Amino acid sequence: MKRNRSPRRSRQTPDSELLARLATRLSQSSNRIEDAFWEARLAAHIDHLLADENEEALITVLDQLYNGGSRAYDELADMIESCAETRRATSDSELDVVMIAVPVLAWSRFQIHSGPIPGAQLDAVRVHLQAHVLATEAKLGLCDVLFSPDQLPQNYVDTATLKDKLAKSAVHGRNLKIDPTQLQETMSFLSDTRYLVGAVAAPRGAALFRWQEDETDPAEVFRQWTQQGGEALRPLLPACAVEFQPVMAYHAAVRDADRASRPWSLRAAVAFLQTVLNRPAGELRAVVASFHDRQLEEYRVGFTQHGDSDVIHGVVWPLLDNEDENHEASAQIEAALREAGVSNVLQLDQRFPLEFCDDCGAPLYPNPEGEPVHAELPEDQVETTPRHLH
Repeated sequence: MKRNRSPRRSRQTPDSELLARLATRLSQSSNRIEDAFWEARLAAHIDHLLADENEEALITVLDQLYNGGSRAYDELADMIESCAETRRATSDSELDVVMIAVPVLAWSRFQIHSGPIPGAQLDAVRVHLQAHVLATEAKLGLCDVLFSPDQLPQNYVDTATLKDKLAKSAVHGRNLKIDPTQLQETMSFLSDTRYLVGAVAAPRGAALFRWQEDETDPAEVFRQWTQQGGEALRPLLPACAVEFQPVMAYHAAVRDADRASRPWSLRAAVAFLQTVLNRPAGELRAVVASFHDRQLEEYRVGFTQHGDSDVIHGVVWPLLDNEDENHEASAQIEAALREAGVSNVLQLDQRFPLEFCDDCGAPLYPNPEGEPVHAELPEDQVETTPRHLH
């Protein structure tokens, strides 16, 4: 996924030099025919690097092009994502395949479930995806686990590997069994995202999704999916408030879910504090500040009770993609807080260092006096609260 990258020294190789040259040529193209010429060669080289598990060459060139401010960075990032999540048929006897993700935003005072999905529930989800989201001829393969963000593939090679396994399952209309013991342990957060991951296969050049074959508005497709498919997914997340996100190609779905999770985490925090404190949102105050390393990295929001300076809860609003100091993140944060019912919002102008608690590693949040402090709920509420607050 495209994201800000930190400068570092990289070793050039023939593979990375060719990758940079092809991406640059594509970015310089002035017509669709030439685009197709360079895209075919760039995709073939990326497929070769993914098959060789040469993640280093991909990251080296992404870093190089990003730091150089080149438009070729976007071309290369898009093509790497496409190669990692799709497989194009090369003959009429083969199927086109795209890896998809079904994101669900959730919050709960209790553990948010991740891991194996019972067969009956997975079958129910499959039926609704086929009925509401996929094209008539499309086949579907689904992983039989609900992933937390840390359990998703962490790089392009791992994504391509999972895509290849799912492609085989999709071609035969079967689910992919995942060994839960091989997944990362999931930390407990107040709000988080869960993902159902799968792959869709269809005849070469045929429609993969419902809106491709009958010109239905994708928004209407997702509305139907939320109403019907959501009911099939909801039992997987007991005792959770949930919000279903559109079903999309893998990288786009994860990126959009990351973006949607930011205002969701603020709404979840306000709802949580109203519940545990038994006080309305209007009696809360939110303190918003920017936190920097070498550049602006994120905003943090510290919550206090009206008339008190003690920070009782905190939320991190990370910057995504190419967002920087010129982005309207602070205005978006304030709008989301006011929408959630918090009318007392204090925006601090000072720059805070990116500090964390020395003892537990938790982020420090701004208080009304402009100090970064640890968020601590009143003692009588501590036992019922997740240890890690997202």
